[in-house]
Amino acid sequence: MNRRIARFEKVSFEQFQEGFADFKTDAAGTAAVYESIRLPQRATKGSAGYDFYTPVEIKLQPGESMKVPTGIRCRMEEDWVLQIFPRSGLGFKYRLQLNNTVGIIDSDYYASDNEGHIFVKLTNDSREGKTLLLPAGAAFAQGIFLQYGITMDDNVEAVRNGGFGSTSG
Repeated sequence: MNRRIARFEKVSFEQFQEGFADFKTDAAGTAAVYESIRLPQRATKGSAGYDFYTPVEIKLQPGESMKVPTGIRCRMEEDWVLQIFPRSGLGFKYRLQLNNTVGIIDSDYYASDNEGHIFVKLTNDSREGKTLLLPAGAAFAQGIFLQYGITMDDNVEAVRNGGFGSTSG
């Protein structure tokens, strides 16, 4: 039987608005996008991955990139990590890639200054000249939870207070 170790939530509207600023919409447009955000979910009982849905239309020409603010955060038990990947069908058809290859969402990211807002930066690396076009609300990435261990001599006491790259020295 699978352990239930996490819960997806929306970030606050204020946090989403800050992360969505690159899209240059007015407050009413941003509020409409925020209200339409879907929490990640599995498609079938046997699915390992939780589908993440794009809050906006994504159109990427070959070689183009886009940072997608999902509006999602994840509370999970310690000793677990959420790994984010492109949906396999999109990777196969468009060579859709995450710019950091695999997104790593640590359990303590939830409490960071940005509320643990999960961003996904995508690149269409199509070599066949294919344009990726996804409507708002389409599944575009998937998250898989994995448990991890630490070394016997690990004594880390540092606390996260930030997002991307905040744990490096």
